[in-house]
Amino acid sequence: MDELFEMANLYPRTTGLPMTVWVGPRGHARHDVRVKVNLTHGNQMTIENTAVVAVRPVPHMIAGRLSPDDEQAVFQWIALNTDAIVAYWNGAIDTVQLAQALKALRDRR
Repeated sequence: MDELFEMANLYPRTTGLPMTVWVGPRGHARHDVRVKVNLTHGNQMTIENTAVVAVRPVPHMIAGRLSPDDEQAVFQWIALNTDAIVAYWNGAIDTVQLAQALKALRDRR
């Protein structure tokens, strides 16, 4: 659970996604960079109700299941922000710099 405290909570108003996502630094992880995605739309932060998406080499599901529309939106957002997410993962930027570097997903319609 300590891992969750190290992660940045990113709300829909910041990402343009319909749900909260989390990104974090590598820390002691043995896996590559990932984004945790809340399955419920809105500002909820329920770690037990998440899907896990790998960032590299291209966004793809690791655990959980998203609706096709949510999956497409999350994959697009990750692709738009891969450089910032990876830099944060690698410890090259801090949380403030991450927030400044992230781009919101615009209207998906």
